[in-house]
Amino acid sequence: MSVPSASRLHALNVDLHCHSSVSDGWLEPEALVLRAIANGVELLALTDHDELGGIASAQLVARAHGLAFVPGVEISVSFAGETVHIVGLGVDPGSAELCAGLAALRAGRDGRARRIGDELARVGIPDAFAGACRFARNPALVSRAHFARHLVASGVMPDVKTVFDHYLVRGKPGFVEHRWATLEQAVGWIRAAGGIAVVAHPARYRLSSVAMGELFDRFVAAGGEAVEVVAGAHTEDEMRRFASLARQRGLLASRASDFHGVQESMVDVGRCNPLPADLEPVWSRLQATTAALAAAASSAR
Repeated sequence: MSVPSASRLHALNVDLHCHSSVSDGWLEPEALVLRAIANGVELLALTDHDELGGIASAQLVARAHGLAFVPGVEISVSFAGETVHIVGLGVDPGSAELCAGLAALRAGRDGRARRIGDELARVGIPDAFAGACRFARNPALVSRAHFARHLVASGVMPDVKTVFDHYLVRGKPGFVEHRWATLEQAVGWIRAAGGIAVVAHPARYRLSSVAMGELFDRFVAAGGEAVEVVAGAHTEDEMRRFASLARQRGLLASRASDFHGVQESMVDVGRCNPLPADLEPVWSRLQATTAALAAAASSAR
C-alpha cells in the first residue's frame, strides 16, 4: 500500500467534524455522506455528540461511493463552568470503555432536557420538552439544538442562534447546569478506543486566557494531541490565533465544518478554509487515513 505524500495529505478536502440526525444534525448519516461526496470531500469523519450509532451506516455508504471515512465522536466535557467538546478521531466503535462512557453521558441527557423544559415553562413557554422531542430523531439524545428548533418553529424566535442567545446559554432562563465527563475521562476514553483526541472549536468557549491555558495544559497532560484550527465558527483572526497555539504547543491541526445542516451551519460540509501550510494535519497521524484512502481509490476504480 502506497503512503500518500505529505503535500497530497495536506491538500485533501478533509472534514473531520460533522453531525447526523443520530445526534443533533438534520441529515440521516447516509444523506450526510452523500452531501459530503457532492461537495468534493475526500476524507470524512462523522462525530455525533456522545453517540456512535450512525457510524456503521455512514461507513457503508462511504465505502460504496469511494469516500475515505474515519469513525469519530464528539464528547461533552465540563470544564471551568463551560461545556467543552473533545472530538475523538479514528476510534474503534466497539471499544467497551468508550461505549460505556458515552452511555453514561447519554443517561443524564433525558433529565437535563426535562429540566430545560421546566425552566422554559417558568418563563411562559409551555410544552417545550415535548416540542424538542419532535425534532430529535434519537430519543436518547434530546439537546439544546432541538429546543432551539422547536422555539423557531413555534415563532418564539427567528433563528437558532437567537434562541441560544436569549434562552439557552448561561445566565438565560432556559439554561440548566449539568455535569458532563471530565477532560481526563474524555481523552482517556478516546485513547482507549485507539483514537486521537482533538479540542473542538476552541474559540467558542467563554474562557479567560488563564483558563484556556489550563484547558490545553490538562488536555496535553491527559494525552490529547490536536486542536481544530479551522472550524466552521472560527473567524480568520481566530484561525490565526489557534494556528499559533498549535505551533507553540506542538499540536496537530484539524479542519472541521461542525456541519449540522444548511438551515443552521455557517459552513457546509467540506467547505472549510484550508489549514496553514506549516501545520501538521491530524489526519496524517490517523492510522485509518492511508487505509481509507487506498480503499476509497480501489472502490472508485
